Amino acid sequence: MRATEQPVHVHPAAEGGAERVRDPVCGMWVDPAAPRGGSAEHAGRTHHFCSPRCLARFRDDPAAFTEREPALRPVPPPAPGAEYVCPMHPEVVRDAPGDCPRCGMALEPRTPSLEQGPDPELVSMTRRLWASVPLALAVVALAMSGTLPGDPLGRIVPPRWNAWLQLALAAPVVLWAGGPLLARGWASVVNRHLNMFTLIALGTLAAFGFSAVGTIFPGALPDGFAGHDGRVHLYFEAAAAITALVLLGQVLELRARHATSGAIRALLGLAPATARRVGADGREEDVTLDRVAVGDRLRVRPGEKVPVDGAVVEGRSAVDEAMVTGEPIPVEKGPGAKVTGGTLNGTGTLVLRAEHVGRDTLLARIVQRVAEAQRSRAPIQRLADRVSAWFVPLVVAVAVLTALAWGLAGPEPRLAHALVNAVAVLIIACPCALGLATPMSIMVGTGRGALAGVLVRDAAALEVLARVDTLVLDKTGTLTEGKPRLAALEPARGVDAGALLRLAASVERGSEHPLAAAIVGAAGERGLSLSPVRDFASATGQGVTGLVDGARVALGNAALLAARGIDAGPLAARAAALREEGHTVLFVAMDGEAAGLVAVADPVKPTTPEALAALRAEGLRLVMLTGDGRATAEAVARRLGVSEVEADVVPEQKAEVVRRLRAAGAVVAMAGDGVNDAPALAEADVGIAMGTGTDVAMESAGVTLVKGDLRGLVRARRLSRATIANIRQNLFFAFVYNAVGVPVAAGALYPIFGLLLSPMLASAAMSFSSASVIANALRLRRVRL
Repeated sequence: MRATEQPVHVHPAAEGGAERVRDPVCGMWVDPAAPRGGSAEHAGRTHHFCSPRCLARFRDDPAAFTEREPALRPVPPPAPGAEYVCPMHPEVVRDAPGDCPRCGMALEPRTPSLEQGPDPELVSMTRRLWASVPLALAVVALAMSGTLPGDPLGRIVPPRWNAWLQLALAAPVVLWAGGPLLARGWASVVNRHLNMFTLIALGTLAAFGFSAVGTIFPGALPDGFAGHDGRVHLYFEAAAAITALVLLGQVLELRARHATSGAIRALLGLAPATARRVGADGREEDVTLDRVAVGDRLRVRPGEKVPVDGAVVEGRSAVDEAMVTGEPIPVEKGPGAKVTGGTLNGTGTLVLRAEHVGRDTLLARIVQRVAEAQRSRAPIQRLADRVSAWFVPLVVAVAVLTALAWGLAGPEPRLAHALVNAVAVLIIACPCALGLATPMSIMVGTGRGALAGVLVRDAAALEVLARVDTLVLDKTGTLTEGKPRLAALEPARGVDAGALLRLAASVERGSEHPLAAAIVGAAGERGLSLSPVRDFASATGQGVTGLVDGARVALGNAALLAARGIDAGPLAARAAALREEGHTVLFVAMDGEAAGLVAVADPVKPTTPEALAALRAEGLRLVMLTGDGRATAEAVARRLGVSEVEADVVPEQKAEVVRRLRAAGAVVAMAGDGVNDAPALAEADVGIAMGTGTDVAMESAGVTLVKGDLRGLVRARRLSRATIANIRQNLFFAFVYNAVGVPVAAGALYPIFGLLLSPMLASAAMSFSSASVIANALRLRRVRL
């Protein structure tokens, strides 16, 4: 998109200097001083609308539109130091938005922000596509009317008016809707970087320009351009169809690229907008994160997110660190403990000292790594451009040589034959099928995958997945369910198991810990009625105590029993054995004596063993990667038959493991489900996310298994092989028609058979090549996965 069509990149202002805002329904700019559709209040804020219809939709369901607030704020000017890169040529980097000097494509921000509005290029291309489709269909109907029985349109529209009507309908399609394509084609010539846009511009302008001359100045063309009916053959339908179909491919590619920035915005959304700073005099104030400095004391209240990386100096609380560890169990934090920005505080209050702020925080580093890993382009998507580097000049040279040969040595009328055959060469070389080859296969293939529970981001993931030889698997949420559940209940001698669980659940009902939820949930499943608890108390890092039905009940780890002088007896050995199996063990004591123990674990998904067996049969090397301790990790790995385990790893180390495997020559796929897996998913050759996991993991991955079932990965590999083979077949069809058709159009058969390929037949051959590509792509709908 050209610079004049980039209103989203600048800070818009209404007349008189008033700042404009976006309509929360449709996203159009509105002057708040005079909104055409009116205004409405919601949640203490005034919203303005471009039309009464948008106002009515907003009033029906305000929440559906106000949830998108970050995208509705006025887009600020580029931030200092912001960088913009070309999606087709990542080596092109600029400090301001604009167009790529090599291909003419709109530059994109290297790292998206929460304030980023809709992709202006996608909006523009989509608008052009929808405008071009009905016009192109109308041109095709007019052009093909003579081939229909009885020529119904010919009775209504005379031939001469038919031509002018085609010109009127095709002109906005080619010149306006296809304007960016023509501009990029021109840029590729000026900058001497020939690519697919060169072919598109050359083909559409050849077909449209020849037809326009034939319509406006029919007498200026030699008789050789006329058919048996004496009329000049026109190719407006070819020019309009090429433009509309190539725009379709552009919109599909832009949507895929725009989706990749969703992971970055989701990561950025984890950080709170402000922090509560505690001054030296004890006064507190809310400040934006950019005003937080290293050494500042910050208060984190119950339920708030930790603003930056730091160390706790006051207070105790359980912090949900699933963003970092991927584990569902909150971690107890006290003075001296490290906390990470973006993690969620529990019910306590913490005061921390800021140690890493801004770009130095763990969350910021994760954002940067995901952004860098995602800025890539599939080699198969660049195949058409690489071939175009020699194909375009070759076609032009052939057309020129054709004109010279017929003009100098051809039969009379030489000039007419020279023009007819040169135009035929250019028309048959139009890259309609080339523009459709990859997008059609991707569209049909990804649709087929969706029906099988496999969501694929782009051609890059499809291409690489077929070549993967090493699969790295996160444990929690990928191999396991990610939800702690009661795994074992063992009462001491003389204690009833049901009574033991009822007592444990009764005292845990007062706790918000996930382990407590697992125990209470197990009691509910067994239909046990819980008793009220009195004198409930929580001992940080040990467990809980309370009075239940007159009995003093304590539930926690070995440290809790030791603090109360209670001997675990034979239960201690059993607890050690359960820990070796990967369980978290809690002792239950009643009135000062050990009454039993409960073990909580994250169970392996029922489908995991079958899935891993199928993946091993595919010849994949399996590596389990987890933030769990080695004992727990190895226990799970033994059960699943996974021989390689990487335990006790943090997010940056997960990405490093993937990087190390790739450096050793492996083609690596990474499967995970948490925010902590995002850098590793982006670092892998192809990332695979569980659909039951976080949005960030799914946005960072090239493939998402909707049901969170690893058996879908086998189906994804089969889909990958079928789709990539289909794309290669389509590219073969696209090029073979040119390889065969161009010599025929140039007159190679004339000396032997006296045959020439008219521009009309060249257009038909070009259309047939496109139909072949589409038909071949549709076969993917029936592929067995």
